[in-house]
Amino acid sequence: MLDVVVVGAGPNGLTAAVELARRGFSVALFEARDTVGGGARTEELTLPGFRHDPCSAAHPLGINSPAFRALPLERYGLEWLHSELAMAHPFPDGSAAVLSRSVAETAASFGPRDAGAYRRLVEPFLPKWDVLARDFMSLPLTALPRDPVTLARFGLAGLPPSTWLTRRFRDEKAKTLFAGLVAHVMAPLGGFATGAVGLVFALAGHARGWPVARGGSQAISDALAAYLKDLGGAIHTDYEVKRLDDLPPARAYVFDTSPTALARIAGLGRFYEHYRYGAGVYKIDYALDGPVPWTAEEARRATTVQVGADSAEIGAALRAASREGRAPERPFMITVQPGVVDPTRAPAGKHVFWAYAHVPNGWTGDLTDTMERQLERFAPGFRDRVLARAIAGPAELADRNANYVGGDIGTGAASGLQLLLRPRLSLFPYSTPHPAVFICSSATPPGPGVHGMSGHNAAKAVWRKLRQ
Repeated sequence: MLDVVVVGAGPNGLTAAVELARRGFSVALFEARDTVGGGARTEELTLPGFRHDPCSAAHPLGINSPAFRALPLERYGLEWLHSELAMAHPFPDGSAAVLSRSVAETAASFGPRDAGAYRRLVEPFLPKWDVLARDFMSLPLTALPRDPVTLARFGLAGLPPSTWLTRRFRDEKAKTLFAGLVAHVMAPLGGFATGAVGLVFALAGHARGWPVARGGSQAISDALAAYLKDLGGAIHTDYEVKRLDDLPPARAYVFDTSPTALARIAGLGRFYEHYRYGAGVYKIDYALDGPVPWTAEEARRATTVQVGADSAEIGAALRAASREGRAPERPFMITVQPGVVDPTRAPAGKHVFWAYAHVPNGWTGDLTDTMERQLERFAPGFRDRVLARAIAGPAELADRNANYVGGDIGTGAASGLQLLLRPRLSLFPYSTPHPAVFICSSATPPGPGVHGMSGHNAAKAVWRKLRQ
């Protein structure tokens, strides 16, 4: 009998398997696809030689993850690449706000009226960032914070809606960049704790940047898989699990799946019936004949570029997708251009480009023209550089990754109390009614992102159970 079987080889499943194997448990991992990776994959989606990331591409949470930082992933080929600017947010007039490693440079991009307010917002937290990150990303409610005072101060600033927090800014540049940071979790700007979302992304960018992985996001998954094998763990791909009986006997089963899939496989009935899935995304991967022709010079120096004219436009796009059940007329987009720092991703002189916009869960329309018209506002001539497109709406994304129910790449709505308390209101979110079954996906705290902390936290719950 094995000690642990892990189902799903996304970043969280891989991290859970590694953490348990490091502690001497026998571990086997089963993945339905033919390669490991989940939300951290790299594939030739358009033309030969153009290597795209089907889901996550830039990794501010990955490089700041306490779990990843404790593992020797660089020894297994993971290399973080940093652009000159961590992130840029261009405006239609050709100017831009930026998120830089330097707080001063970031503040200066907002203009003199908001520079001081921004510094006062982030500078108190930066010296204690590593402890703060560990506190709010660790096992919730059952792990005592190492710095409760800083965590409380962070909560006071971040738990209110982001629209309250941005009242301290007077001009639109700071408000817009911060609204874009919040929109990474696809939640309306006025939601509970959305201020914390924006602060986390800003602090992560200042602390260690907003890098891409050399060669693509697959490098993260491959490094975790190689380390797991060195620890004696086994990985089985092309193995779809439909019920627990499909798996070998084990003392514990850990699922990197959506809660509804886990309930179906493990026979948990209606245990997760109140779990909510959020907005979907419409994603386009481009093969380009050259770099994106951004009007704003700063956008040409950043791997990640947020696209939205102002905070009102971003807010309207999020409301349309999350609450109104329609696609936005002017979508907010998150885009990534890895070729700014990684020439290995495309043939010489060519580029890959990654863009997604928010749409309602399960939406079946075509947003390609709308997205490209929005891009042309900030990068005139963009369409002239397109060699090929790989388009994925909610249905295609869910087909590629079963965790993305209805195209929700966060594996559950990150809004309301479910932003913090997921997948259920519980002191033990990684446990289930089945004493040997656990969940470790992005549906558990700390939530979406390629950081492995949900897997790390779930592994803690498992080894505590197995030691009893």
